[in-house]
Amino acid sequence: MTFLQQLAHYPQQQVKEQILAATPQQVDKALCKSKLDLSDFASLLSPQISDAQLEELAGRAHRLTCQRFGRTILLYAPLYLSNECHNGCRYCGFSADNHLPRKTLSLTEIEQEAKILRQQGFRHMLLLTGEAPEAAGIDFLEAAVQVVKPVCGSVSIEVFPMDTAGYQRMVAAGVDGLTLYQETYDAELYRELHPYGPKSDYQFRLQAPECAGEAGLRRIGIGSLLGLGECLTDVFYTGLHAHYLARRFWRTQVTISFPRLRPAEGGFQPRSIVSDRQLTQFICALRLLIPDAGLVLSTREDAELRDNLLPLGITQMSAGSCTAPGGYGDADHNGEQFAINDHRTPEEFAAVLKARGYEAVWKDWDNAFLNRAS
Repeated sequence: MTFLQQLAHYPQQQVKEQILAATPQQVDKALCKSKLDLSDFASLLSPQISDAQLEELAGRAHRLTCQRFGRTILLYAPLYLSNECHNGCRYCGFSADNHLPRKTLSLTEIEQEAKILRQQGFRHMLLLTGEAPEAAGIDFLEAAVQVVKPVCGSVSIEVFPMDTAGYQRMVAAGVDGLTLYQETYDAELYRELHPYGPKSDYQFRLQAPECAGEAGLRRIGIGSLLGLGECLTDVFYTGLHAHYLARRFWRTQVTISFPRLRPAEGGFQPRSIVSDRQLTQFICALRLLIPDAGLVLSTREDAELRDNLLPLGITQMSAGSCTAPGGYGDADHNGEQFAINDHRTPEEFAAVLKARGYEAVWKDWDNAFLNRAS
């Protein structure tokens, strides 16, 4: 069964009603379980959860994370290769409707950016592009990975979705991981927010993580862009999706991100506001549902919140990020995808982690493991 087929068994209105109807007793029952089922997960997403129950949920998430991951945070850096894009996404700074400076880095510029990040300590880099195949397609990505890989070692991509053959080319080039947000699992809203361009194909994007799993990628990351639609159902479907991927591709690590909408070119306003309390609840509930998942928090969030969420399930964080192509070597950040919210340098953030009893992990792999072809 594909995830698209599984998703059809969980109608959005039915899921929302189940979450809203959760009783305090059902929440307590879920909190007592050592292993959650999807009904328990729905109960833990209830907006009626009490402060005492949320505190218990947070405590369980903290203990479980320490058991599975210790007190470590894997640090990574996003490296934007291109902001050229043919999609009309209404919420994205890179949208083809927006008039911003467009740029695709040359291989020399990519290497320079990677070396700057290497000097800052990073050994995990996430390569990002818009969706403009003639400017930054698969051939371009292969060449970029071959430039970045010797500099940092571990390379992931957050680019346009591909079929299995495309992801096999990425694996052969040296890519370790994929991040691909569905944005929203509400198919009707998805069509409204993506009126034209390749990204308007909801099903192709939804099926891409399975193609990545079939291609043998070591990590697959998913998530919803919180604020686009109904957050309760989008978070439930994110958990459902992660649960499916973790069971089907058991050799692959599944990661889940929690991006909230940030100001960007075009001025899109969130359809819903996800509070800090809700975000905390979502992170903790997903930790209990999938204890071994990597949970990712980026510099979209401010420094205080990121520091406070450290003990509650997060295992991977970015630091010192820039969302404009060439932004690490150039102080001019025109053409950025969105504005970041935590402006601390990687060194400053690593010092905060140490002061709070956490270890900043810059490298969690061995070359002999990553370079399987050798």
